[in-house]
Amino acid sequence: MRQLGLKAKVPRRYKATTDSRHSFPIAANVLDRKFDVDEANKVWTADISYVWTLEGRMKRQFTLNALAMAYWRRKPPKGLLHHSDRGSQYACHEYQKRLRQYNMVPSMSRKGDCWDNAPTERFFRSLKSERLVSCRFATRKSAEIEALDYITNYNFLRLHSTLGYKSPMEYEKEQFLKVA
Repeated sequence: MRQLGLKAKVPRRYKATTDSRHSFPIAANVLDRKFDVDEANKVWTADISYVWTLEGRMKRQFTLNALAMAYWRRKPPKGLLHHSDRGSQYACHEYQKRLRQYNMVPSMSRKGDCWDNAPTERFFRSLKSERLVSCRFATRKSAEIEALDYITNYNFLRLHSTLGYKSPMEYEKEQFLKVA
């Protein structure tokens, strides 16, 4: 590495961002780490991760916007299992009302157990260590554009051993063709 002038990127220290000290109801852990799902849009996992900008931190509305965008783009069937941590963004009345409106079944991780949402936690680790580690953003919009570019490449190009070394889009396309 020294000969090539390469340096390892070391992830930043972990900082807890989930605020589970609230009075909102907590859903049962229905998913219970059963991450092997045989069909698209049966289970969604959700999480947020802070990307610092000069405009400040994320707001609760971003989780509601993300859920609405996913729902209208994917049009999942009734009964989809929606799994998240027990943070106030997901436990709040407005978010839970939206889940009911979309006919989704809420599921929440146990307190302080990141393994209950491991696939999503792992995705955010990849996003931050591979793309955002050396970025500084003046605006939330510039951070959003950078993250969306990474997600697009991740979905189209990133090979996953659990998907038979196919990209998420390639795997989903094959699953769709099997059903059609």
